[in-house]
Amino acid sequence: MKGITVKLWERTQTGTDAFNDPVYALTSTSVDNVLVGQPTTEEVTSSTDLYGKKIEYMLGIPKGDTHDWTDTAVEFFGRTYRTFGDVIEGIEANVPTPWHKKVRVCRYE
Repeated sequence: MKGITVKLWERTQTGTDAFNDPVYALTSTSVDNVLVGQPTTEEVTSSTDLYGKKIEYMLGIPKGDTHDWTDTAVEFFGRTYRTFGDVIEGIEANVPTPWHKKVRVCRYE
């Protein structure tokens, strides 16, 4: 199996606005070898029940990746998606595949 390259939009806080809310700048980063898979029926149902969002894909994040995948935009297959929920992470040394984290994504327009 081999993953694809996805574009991850990372947010960096650049300051605060007049109401003292954070202001962010977006930068894109290409992440190689990200596995894109279909969610199971059970995962779709539970994500809809827990988060009110329908999973489109599950992403397998490669070992050694240090990017923040929480609530961020990702681009692949010519479309933009948004991650949601917690990042599911296994112990790197105990996972035999090159991917040890899973992230849920839904359509983002």
